[in-house]
Amino acid sequence: MQIEVYIKKINESACIPSYAHENDSGMDVFASEDVMIYPGQTVLVPTGISLAIPEGYEVQIRPRSGLSLHTMLRIPNSPGTIDAGFRDEIKVIVHNSSPETRDDSESSLFLTSSKGNPKGTYLIRKGDRIAQMVCAKTERIRFIPVSTLDGIGTDRQGGFGSTGA
Repeated sequence: MQIEVYIKKINESACIPSYAHENDSGMDVFASEDVMIYPGQTVLVPTGISLAIPEGYEVQIRPRSGLSLHTMLRIPNSPGTIDAGFRDEIKVIVHNSSPETRDDSESSLFLTSSKGNPKGTYLIRKGDRIAQMVCAKTERIRFIPVSTLDGIGTDRQGGFGSTGA
């Protein structure tokens, strides 16, 4: 199934998100400008696009597994929700989880294509794939106040850690 989502390129260097493979659920999202991220720093990475998402849907921003596996870059608020009514530029929150010992020399500058989780400063370059975007249907909740939840559905009992390690 496909839904129509209108997209506006805010700047010429913006790339339209795209699926890498036929049956992927997530589309690659690209940086629209160079961004330096020092150890311990959290930044907004511009994508250069804005969307008109249909009512009843959201777009979720999620990490790219290879970026999380091979670098110290993380998407800390994953999944990030873009609501149907949001029309501003989509920016991705990216955190460099390297220890905060800064060495700004050329030898400690890493790219999103780096391997082995090198610790140091990262340069996200314009056109780099920085996250993935998934479109999801949303439902609205109407709360019904009650004095007890006994007898409504099944109470599975237990809370945090109740199923063991």
